[in-house]
Amino acid sequence: MKPRDPKETAMKNRYGSVAYGGMDVHYKSSHVTLRDADGAVVSRERLDHADREALRAQVARWPQGTPIVLEASFGWGWISDVLEELGLVPQLSNCYKVEQMRKARGWVKTNKKDADLVSLLPGESTPWWRVWRAPAEVRDRREWMRYRAGLVAIQTETKNRIHALFHRHGIFFTEGTDLFGGVGRRFLARLSQDGRHAGGALPEGALAALRGLVDLMTYLRKQLLEAAKKLRDMLERDALTKRLDGIPGFGPILSHTARAEIGEIGRFRSHRKLASYACLAPRSDDTGEADGTRAPLGRHLGDRGNRTLKWAFIEAAHGAVRHGGRWRAMFDRATDGGKKNRGRGYIRVARELVTMVFIVWSRNVAYTEEPPARPGQRPARRNGKHSRPGRGQPLHPMVQA
Repeated sequence: MKPRDPKETAMKNRYGSVAYGGMDVHYKSSHVTLRDADGAVVSRERLDHADREALRAQVARWPQGTPIVLEASFGWGWISDVLEELGLVPQLSNCYKVEQMRKARGWVKTNKKDADLVSLLPGESTPWWRVWRAPAEVRDRREWMRYRAGLVAIQTETKNRIHALFHRHGIFFTEGTDLFGGVGRRFLARLSQDGRHAGGALPEGALAALRGLVDLMTYLRKQLLEAAKKLRDMLERDALTKRLDGIPGFGPILSHTARAEIGEIGRFRSHRKLASYACLAPRSDDTGEADGTRAPLGRHLGDRGNRTLKWAFIEAAHGAVRHGGRWRAMFDRATDGGKKNRGRGYIRVARELVTMVFIVWSRNVAYTEEPPARPGQRPARRNGKHSRPGRGQPLHPMVQA
């Protein structure tokens, strides 16, 4: 019989009482605190991220099935996948709530203290600190959408730089209205060759800058076309994204964005929870006795949530208002026909779109324009006769499940 390694036996005895732990994740390393069932510290360790094999060997010593809490800050994805692969149970904590917990305890912010703090969370009576951990496929979908959004931002900045160069040197594009359309791109190509324009010629430095900016625009357009092709292929394969694409205001891009940022609709109990996550739930800072003669003071939208999702719904609201119908009527009611508070009108439409997305997704149905009849309401008349629901009438998602 092979004798036991004393070092291995000591490791097993050391980790035998571990019940849960916490990890403070950074770019190059992480600090870990492991505790027993009574909350006493069993071990404090440091993980070196560069040596992946040594990291795996060190984590493999921990008891399988142990909950390990990480803050939902930047860079938690890959290491949580490693923990899960090695049989541990990674969980995410709300960064803002953990910060308030630290302030309430009066603790300083150090790597050791952060690991100690998050390691206390599994011992709480309720998981008030826990947030959803997006799986790898959802995170990869978000990478696609955020990559495209970054390309669009760089393209917008490049266009602005070209316009600024034109302004500085008195160059005017008189052949059309869109400098970056077909005619405009041909104009930029000619100008990039020799720098000559109606007002003279560009200096050497300005010409070099223009050539670089035009080349960058060409490259960005190529990358955006490749991303659009990939998203179209994903749209054809994903039935859910195609259903979201049928909601007014949601095109392929916004449908993919909503699909990626929401991830799983089952984690929201209602459309109100989804609206709060999308920063579209109204809040107020009014305290004291309620005053029924005025609106609450300090009424505003929350800013702690998914701001990318908020942007997507606001963009979709603009498209829905252009679509017309009930969406334009909703916008007009909130803005007195578009004369005032237009931003509030778009927020109102975006909030209703949140409800539509929640219904279409959670009930696995397609969007339709007509709302359902209310309980006790007589069916609408058609050619002098009462029409019966389901015969020739499109149904609202609420009754199409």
